[in-house]
Amino acid sequence: MSRSQSDCILTNARIVLADRVVDRGWLAVADGLIVEIGEDHPPERGEDLGGDLLMPGLIELHTDQLEAHYAPRPNVHWHPVAAVVSFDGQLATSGITTVLDSLRVWSEDGAEEVDGEAAVLAQAIAQARAAGMLRVSHFLHLRCEVPMPNVVAEAAELIGRNDVRLLSLMDHTPGQRQFRDEQKLRDYYRGKNASLTDSQLDVLFARRIEYQAAYASKNYRKLVELARTHEVFLASHDDTTLEHVAQAIEDRVAIAEFPTTVEAARALHEGGIRVLMGAPNLVRGGSHAGNVASAELAAIGALDVLSSDYMPASLLLAALRLPEIVPGVDLAAAIRAVTRTPAQAVGLEDRGEIAAGKRADLIRVRLVGELPVVRTVWHFGNRVA
Repeated sequence: MSRSQSDCILTNARIVLADRVVDRGWLAVADGLIVEIGEDHPPERGEDLGGDLLMPGLIELHTDQLEAHYAPRPNVHWHPVAAVVSFDGQLATSGITTVLDSLRVWSEDGAEEVDGEAAVLAQAIAQARAAGMLRVSHFLHLRCEVPMPNVVAEAAELIGRNDVRLLSLMDHTPGQRQFRDEQKLRDYYRGKNASLTDSQLDVLFARRIEYQAAYASKNYRKLVELARTHEVFLASHDDTTLEHVAQAIEDRVAIAEFPTTVEAARALHEGGIRVLMGAPNLVRGGSHAGNVASAELAAIGALDVLSSDYMPASLLLAALRLPEIVPGVDLAAAIRAVTRTPAQAVGLEDRGEIAAGKRADLIRVRLVGELPVVRTVWHFGNRVA
């Protein structure tokens, strides 16, 4: 019987399974799926991986870096399909084989370069996928700023797409959640646009506070209902208090993104909601906004998923460092936080672990000193990087 292009046997690898590491193992791939896993010598000759790590392709649930490729400089918009293809290549070489591209579903004058561009980028992703230009799997994560007047209408236009898997409920009103310290929000906006003055930010913040009072409550309920109607998973964002946690549990939120306090994170985890934290936070040793550290939550068993957020290469680096930073977390558990657990959180049961019958989304990783180098990437059994 002739083999398909994706059929192969990979040998002499440290294979990271969901619950343990096989120090000298092999696996066989047929028709894009993992069909057999073994230890020591394979039944036939295959590709020798030289003792490198072989692990599942990483699953990324929250990254807004596509927008950075689309708007790389102030007042510069790149060709949207070219931006998607460029970002896709970066993801692949970072070891990410499935991504939920996070798109901002709102528009606001004087704030961000890519507000109001979610439909443009969603269409660009679809075009690139249809043309066979992508190396990895792309789904959509709709990031909804709840107090914005037009957010429900804009979300409704996108949520019927078959690639939408997650909708996050965000509220960045000055003085609460992530930006309880208003100065941190000023620093954030100045990092995006250095020309913004204090008086301009005063106007922007006052408008944000007005919007929250006028629209947040009713928009929140409409967005939750919209997600339920379309069977899209929900994420909360920047939960800070036990009241925030209670709301998330009541609304059957699947993922809590970046809780800002130990109290909230512990309660979310205990309530059955998967807690997602930033890989850059773990690598850097703390939150850039002064909130709780990822390592602190991992140490108390309240961290379930890591996300690269603004730095795709951080996802693999953070997962491999986690066992060194947090005693008691082994390599298999650390890799679950960037593979199986995020896959399960958004219903992607066909991937995220090395097991017979799962997709052959795989990465070969070599450690050079303390840094991981992604040497080969397979997507559905096909070598893509």
